[in-house]
Amino acid sequence: MAVIATGCQHKAQLTSGIDADNFDTTARLQDDFYQYACGGWMAKNPLDAEHSRYGAFDVLSENALKNINGIIDSVKVAKNAAGSLEDKIATMYNLGMDSAKLQADGVAPLTPYLEEINNVKTSDDVWAEMLRMHKRGNTVLFGVFGEADKDDAKMCIAWAYQGGLGLGDRDRYVKDEGKNKQFREGYVKLMEQLFAMSGYDKLSGKSADKLAATVMAFETRLARAMNTQLENRNPQGTFNRYTVEEAATFTPNIDWKGYFAEMNILDGMKSFNIAQPKYFTEVNKVMKDTDVETFKAYFAWHEILGATPYLSDDFVQARFDFYGKQISGVEQNRPRWKRVTGTVEGAMGEALGKLYVEKYFPAEAKTRMETLVHNLITALGQRIDMATWMTDSTKANAHKKLETIYVKIGYPNKWRDYSKLDIKNDSYYANVVRSNEFDMEYMFSKINKPVDKDEWLMTPQTVNAYYNPTTNEICFPAAILQPPFFNMQADEAANYGAIGVVIGHELTHGFDDQGRQYDEQGNLNDWWTETDAKNFDNNKQALVDAFSAVKVLEDGGNGEPLYGNGQLTLGENIADNGGLHVSYLAMKNAMQQGQVNKEKMDNFTPEQRFFLAYAAVWASNINTEGILNLTQNDVHSLGRNRVNVALPQITEFIEAFGIKEGDGMWLAPEKRAQLW
Repeated sequence: MAVIATGCQHKAQLTSGIDADNFDTTARLQDDFYQYACGGWMAKNPLDAEHSRYGAFDVLSENALKNINGIIDSVKVAKNAAGSLEDKIATMYNLGMDSAKLQADGVAPLTPYLEEINNVKTSDDVWAEMLRMHKRGNTVLFGVFGEADKDDAKMCIAWAYQGGLGLGDRDRYVKDEGKNKQFREGYVKLMEQLFAMSGYDKLSGKSADKLAATVMAFETRLARAMNTQLENRNPQGTFNRYTVEEAATFTPNIDWKGYFAEMNILDGMKSFNIAQPKYFTEVNKVMKDTDVETFKAYFAWHEILGATPYLSDDFVQARFDFYGKQISGVEQNRPRWKRVTGTVEGAMGEALGKLYVEKYFPAEAKTRMETLVHNLITALGQRIDMATWMTDSTKANAHKKLETIYVKIGYPNKWRDYSKLDIKNDSYYANVVRSNEFDMEYMFSKINKPVDKDEWLMTPQTVNAYYNPTTNEICFPAAILQPPFFNMQADEAANYGAIGVVIGHELTHGFDDQGRQYDEQGNLNDWWTETDAKNFDNNKQALVDAFSAVKVLEDGGNGEPLYGNGQLTLGENIADNGGLHVSYLAMKNAMQQGQVNKEKMDNFTPEQRFFLAYAAVWASNINTEGILNLTQNDVHSLGRNRVNVALPQITEFIEAFGIKEGDGMWLAPEKRAQLW
């Protein structure tokens, strides 16, 4: 494969990176750039029965899943030593694919856990059962996990976080917007169905409808005390340090000392974070005034719900009928091989990732990405210097943070050890439970210890990227480094428009409304002057207003139009805005160095190729339920809006395509966001 293009000798070998078959030339690009750039792709890739949304990300994710499945197939037919990693992969996969055994076993793998819950008699038993469930990864009432100390990001401390709702976001319990009321009704019906199918109604001596009503009332109480998604986006508001003694005074009915001792993290614990004090005040009351039978019904339900994907087909189908059909609008469940491959990947993701990288990720791709990342960091530094709304002292601090960003590309430097993961030839669900226990023990083992900066938060086969503010790192897994994001055979204009913007997006997360609150060490530290902070808040409002003004559905499920949520999606929209500006400047720098073909290719200038490649990344089809769910619950804007609302903010886009006042893609200069 070609290395990074550095001169004329490479230009003839490179394509434009633009696929004209993706276009809908019946659309006027000046009015609807998304339809023009992506309409052809959308026509060629209609939604199938197993997706609520299908886009460029999903195509690559499906391909990665097929590749992982091929790796599993090669492992399971080999002669593997007992207890070897290959043997564990093959055993777990084969049990998940053994339909006859799954049907014969029925509810049996789950029954011991339901019997355990039914034997709870006292409040002490309730607490002990909750601890057992947490060890199995079933975070009823709340969750505890390891995360960086926001005052000393080099250390990992315990975080207590709200959780334990089967219906997802708290708003589905407490608001009637959209289809929330229908979802609540469907959720209760699912509980009634599964309480009966699992036999817990007979085991407990209570009718399935009574059990369901009890759980619904209990979860609604929890939901009312929870933070909203917007409240949870505030890093300052979700960091509240307590010593174990202080927490015991704050919430005396929650045995924090006993909890941390049981999880083997009490020794060396100086303090921990209670992310949502308001919620834990309510949990404290719940622990005192809730009867044992209510806890049992709630625990049993979450045990059942967590098991349903790994039991016989009737359980899988019941779950899918609600979460798949009703919530997501998906017509049919994914085939068994996809579901089981995903489960094995969840249990041993890095082990499969190592095999994936060896087979599918060329060393040349990593080298070329390293050059692109370097160029993007340089361009962001230039953009910081160009920010007229920012004082020199804050710019100096921004440069300090930018210069210390840790870059991860392709795959980890070291791989996780799975030798203590116990996989047996007993049942699919039993192995899922043991895998969860293994993961929870691994997570707890990191608490009260230095943060491992070499640890990855995604596997190499994940089609995504991330920025982590507490380690000040950006990460690009191997699976995203392929077309349409990254094309080794394309001129760099397209790569800057696609993966370049992704790189710039992740870099900008370090300076979005959340990321800007962390310093170069990853500590939650205000390094801004008061004037600069005020200017930032004023400038970001243009993005809030633009994305909130978009009508995404004529009927959001309750007869009322549904609009975008510019406040919820602000961080991602800032990152897109910054990513576009930064990567465009990096492309211009590369043009001056002869690394980009300045001539037209396939009749498009490099500037036009940049924006067409960017739009292609967001090509997708999505159903009504998908639009509703993502708009209400996702911090990312819809793909169409990441093009048609994001690009009018970019003056270089307006100029590249000659957008004029009166065109649909026009936005007056004074309304364009001025950030990075």
